[in-house]
Amino acid sequence: MKQTPEIEWAPDSWQQRQVTQMPKYPDEEELNEVVKNLSCLPPLVTSWEIEDLREKLAEVSEGKRFLLHGGDCSESFKNCNSQIITNKLKILLQMSLILVVGSKKPVIRVGRIAGQYAKPRSSDTETRDGVTLPSYRGDLINKMGFTEAERIPDPQLLLRGYERAALTTNFIRALMAGGFADLHHPEYWDLSFMDHSSHSSQYREIVEHISHSLDFLESVTTKRIDELERVDFFTSHEGLHLYYEQAQTRLLPRRTGYYNVSTHFPWIGDRTRSLKGAHVEYFRGIRNPIGVKIGPTMTPLELTGLVDILNPRNEPGRLTLIHRFGTEKNPALPASPYQGPEKKRPEGGLGMRSHARQHRVNQERL
Repeated sequence: MKQTPEIEWAPDSWQQRQVTQMPKYPDEEELNEVVKNLSCLPPLVTSWEIEDLREKLAEVSEGKRFLLHGGDCSESFKNCNSQIITNKLKILLQMSLILVVGSKKPVIRVGRIAGQYAKPRSSDTETRDGVTLPSYRGDLINKMGFTEAERIPDPQLLLRGYERAALTTNFIRALMAGGFADLHHPEYWDLSFMDHSSHSSQYREIVEHISHSLDFLESVTTKRIDELERVDFFTSHEGLHLYYEQAQTRLLPRRTGYYNVSTHFPWIGDRTRSLKGAHVEYFRGIRNPIGVKIGPTMTPLELTGLVDILNPRNEPGRLTLIHRFGTEKNPALPASPYQGPEKKRPEGGLGMRSHARQHRVNQERL
């Protein structure tokens, strides 16, 4: 497969490309000052956490691990609440427990949390009762209230978003380090709505089975399995607001290349994956493992182009494709380039799965 040659890149080189899904700020000087301030604030995640996730995702591409990526489509600042955060973690931990039991493989837990504050929109404006205002684009950009003042993009919200993301990330770290995810006591992850689920009894059977198994193993070995008292948890958000992402993109000591330290696993949305667009330009230069949402409008040619740009060195764990096809089979992306010895290879390049195998691309179903 032809590889895309390396092209000079900088955290702000995206500004020379076509930009979509970005707000228009009335005061550029204020925006630049906020971005400058953001770039001086401490990182929310570390480069070694990012590299650890990349190594684990490389094992996903080899079938040795399972990736669980879940959370809200968008967060609001008011959701920076201890009970809301705890409940989200409980749901993801419950899901991961079931996956571990079912797949017999380690599960990587990645939450769409601590930064999912921007929303893509199908239209730049919204009209109600004859009044047209800018669309609400998430708490990172403007406010939900339908007034002219609330809908004006406000650069100060970028700083508010950083603060909310930092508070959420720190709380998650404290929970994980404090034994919240202890596999010895998965019953602590239970949620009240589970009582009304038809599968609640099955879940509790899994919990009881794991608890008994751990008790038995520790009784036989006379050693406590301390590694099971905490689990790794990684954060993720759509890298939609490129000024925010640029401000948190850094060269770090004893590391090669730039890291986005606002999250472990940023991803590109289905509306911003244009090969020549600003978002793909920005993402191609950061060292984080990244994701790309691909939907029914994707073609094999576009997919191979994205992989060539975003993973030119064919690095394991670098790129995850997030499927957004629903339950219907998409004829634009054949399941395999070969359908048997009597069938011909489909036109238009490699099929999706074969290309993923060749380029070590993880695939995730949304």
